[in-house]
Amino acid sequence: MIELRKDSLIFTFPEVHPEARLYIDFQRTLRIPDDGVDHHLPPGFGAFPLRHVDDFDSSVPAKWLEHGGVMLPMHQSEAMWLYFKSDYIFDHGTRYPFAVKVAAGKIDAVTGRQWTNTLHEAPQDYLVVPGQPWLDGFCVGRGVIRQFVAMSLGEGYTAEEQITGEAEHGGLQIIVYPMKRSVFERRFPKRPPIEHHEVCATTMPRLGRMMGRFDMGLAPGGRMRQELYEDPFGFRDWYRRTRGRCFVHIANSLVWRAVTGEAPPTMPPTAKQYSDAGLPWFDYYDEIVDALDGSNVLAKLRSVIQTGREKGKTPLPENEGARPKRIVKIRGERARKQVREGTF
Repeated sequence: MIELRKDSLIFTFPEVHPEARLYIDFQRTLRIPDDGVDHHLPPGFGAFPLRHVDDFDSSVPAKWLEHGGVMLPMHQSEAMWLYFKSDYIFDHGTRYPFAVKVAAGKIDAVTGRQWTNTLHEAPQDYLVVPGQPWLDGFCVGRGVIRQFVAMSLGEGYTAEEQITGEAEHGGLQIIVYPMKRSVFERRFPKRPPIEHHEVCATTMPRLGRMMGRFDMGLAPGGRMRQELYEDPFGFRDWYRRTRGRCFVHIANSLVWRAVTGEAPPTMPPTAKQYSDAGLPWFDYYDEIVDALDGSNVLAKLRSVIQTGREKGKTPLPENEGARPKRIVKIRGERARKQVREGTF
């Protein structure tokens, strides 16, 4: 079952486990400069508003109603990242694991291959949560992604158009598979009751304090340091007979106002403005899990700036470089009572 609550998508699988529950937020963020530099992780400025497509059946295209799902507003050339979280199950001392596939315009964001409803082991075309706290873009190399940047379909910027030559789908496609209950209980057996304050809970430190076509897609923007991790379990550990699938439509910000009557969120500051104010960027790493190598297909994508130059256009306003003054390092979640060995 999929629910929309407080601008979060919630995937639940009570038929598998009563606490198999995954949350996905779509975070507003800085658009990092598209300048060939590998930037640190930008902050989040809160979730984009999400609305049921079916609530606006008289206003949205018939294709949107056919796909179902939800919609969110983005300004032209605005960036986003996805935040994943599952509930902590105290008597097992962990969060329930999920395999999550993400595509943009039905192009897999991990492999660059065409969208399918099934998981693939080689190459791995999914993320494992917990372990992967967020996804900021297309995996173009080991430890490097190109940021998700919203662009209008039909102008040749999106990953979908560059790979397929068509501007058909746009938006985001997400599919979630839970771990088998038998595997979960074997890997994470029940333990004696513990005080809640002993548990190292996951935080979310990255959070900071035009009509025309309806459809927008996601194009590859600036380069960012972000590792997408190999599956630390086994491919057969995932319960592939049940799944939750959602189409996330991206509406032009002016279309959003016309359809919903709501004002879209304002544009975030530029990366330069943010950095000049001395606010933090982030560097996330996990010492245990290996990173995926990245996709040769996605590595060949032209960034928005590169495509714009070919067209003789300047598609990204305010693309000035940023020089972060504060980098906050974030580690993956530790096991209870684990002591970290640092450098000295």
